[in-house]
Amino acid sequence: MNIFLDKDIDEICNLLTDTLQELEGKSILISGAGGFLGRYFLKIISHYNSISNNKIAITGVDNFISSDLLDDEIRSDENIKLIQGDICEKKILEDIGFHDYIVHAAGIASPFYYRAKPLETLKVAVDGSRNLLDLAQQMSARYIFFSSSEIYGDPHPDFVPIQESYRGNVATQGPRACYDESKRLGETLSYIYHHEYGTHTNIIRPFNIYGPGMQEMDYRVMPNFASRIKGGYPLRIYGPGTQTRTFCYIVDAMVGFLKVIVYGKPAEPYNIGNPTPEVTISDLADVFQKASGKKIDKVVVDYPDSYPADEPMRRCPDIRKAKLQLSYKPEISLEVGVSRFLSWSENCYVGEQ
Repeated sequence: MNIFLDKDIDEICNLLTDTLQELEGKSILISGAGGFLGRYFLKIISHYNSISNNKIAITGVDNFISSDLLDDEIRSDENIKLIQGDICEKKILEDIGFHDYIVHAAGIASPFYYRAKPLETLKVAVDGSRNLLDLAQQMSARYIFFSSSEIYGDPHPDFVPIQESYRGNVATQGPRACYDESKRLGETLSYIYHHEYGTHTNIIRPFNIYGPGMQEMDYRVMPNFASRIKGGYPLRIYGPGTQTRTFCYIVDAMVGFLKVIVYGKPAEPYNIGNPTPEVTISDLADVFQKASGKKIDKVVVDYPDSYPADEPMRRCPDIRKAKLQLSYKPEISLEVGVSRFLSWSENCYVGEQ
């Protein structure tokens, strides 16, 4: 299976030429290297290494519990070293060598999976963060923590679009708490290490990132819709169908992530996502139908027992900080992104049964 669309990788590298040049000759450690976002980091760097004389070195760490899909270009790049292990265990990191950047992208992000593994979800965001922050302190490396837009909880309408300064409204108890609160604690650890030890830390808060490479059984809305279209099934909308989201295609997301890694100001959190359009999940189903060119039925259903029901009703980022400080501006519309995602999933998904 081709994990990526070649045009996406080319586009990302073209948009990031100056940014990637800043990383030439540097070394990056990335946790969660086998995950959805981790694989993109490896692919982008590997592709850039193939056209650059001054290489970027990457050490990717993952326990590969949920994924081991790495393409041949990544595996054949002598500048990429892969380690199978758990970053929550310090011994994995003892002989890892020097790195200029440490990117903590490991985590269990799908509500279906973090509800099934709440303690593991907490551990990677807390123990894993602490271990990597200790490493960053020792190496005087930049540390970048992948948090989540979920740290904002269910915001009051007066605070939407959500700025980084919004403190959040999150339950400490409930089926989503293991993820939401662990990400908040991971952010607190980043704050402490910066202020106590001077470690250069940044926090990335992604907003509903999607694109080729998402696993079919991820159980989030984008792969759910794509899988059911491939199988010829009605699109299932959980809950009322009036909850709203904005969605950011992977090309725009990776551009934002790498700009934070290279240019982020010390101790700053950054929203990375697309602020428009804010659509209901029912409206999103209509976008999928139009992109597919098929007649597709929609059905509103109760939340399944395996999926936590207390999701936020609105999720929309204010990205003015990233725009002003990093010159970040998403370019790919929802219609174009969904069309690309569907063209990929039609070849790579089997169709939900």
